[in-house]
Amino acid sequence: MNPVRKRRLIAAALILASVAAATALTVFALQQNMTYLYSPSEVEAGKSPISTPFRLGGVVREGSIRRVSGTLQTDFTVTDRFHDLRVQYTGILPDLFREGQSVIATGHMSGGHFTATEVLAKHDETYMPKEVADAIAKAKAAHREAGSSEQGAGSRGKTDGVPDLSPPTQKKSGPGQAPGPARSSLPPASSPLPAPPQK
Repeated sequence: MNPVRKRRLIAAALILASVAAATALTVFALQQNMTYLYSPSEVEAGKSPISTPFRLGGVVREGSIRRVSGTLQTDFTVTDRFHDLRVQYTGILPDLFREGQSVIATGHMSGGHFTATEVLAKHDETYMPKEVADAIAKAKAAHREAGSSEQGAGSRGKTDGVPDLSPPTQKKSGPGQAPGPARSSLPPASSPLPAPPQK
């Protein structure tokens, strides 16, 4: 093979290998940075990751915001109106952050609460991010299914507890046996008095 052509082939192979390595690293980085959004109901059901970051979506519950004096730490509760999750965030909150507004917080679970590293609020009074709306809709559907199953179990339990009020069945006579005489429920008549002696 021509030495010049050989060098060109080696250079092309090195370029292709470099491009493939860069593509693989990019895909890996995107997968590592990709975080999914969960509602408080899904976190409560154990569907969220335990050791990796994820996004929490919902509404800031009214009356739940607590600010630690002298620090940038803020505690608040995110709810999907079926389950609540306490969130702890240290930093400057968005201007649109307030009670009753939809919010997306990025972070991880820490014990029984969610430690957020980033908090995003909606940009106007009527907008709710599609991901938050979808998460709340899924929580509502799961809550409805759970309520239907509990209602069905309750109705079955009521049916099982109803006493049997049907009259007792008569014991049939065996083959070749005549039915016994019917017993009267009236008390037996008293024996007649003896007749008086005749004069």
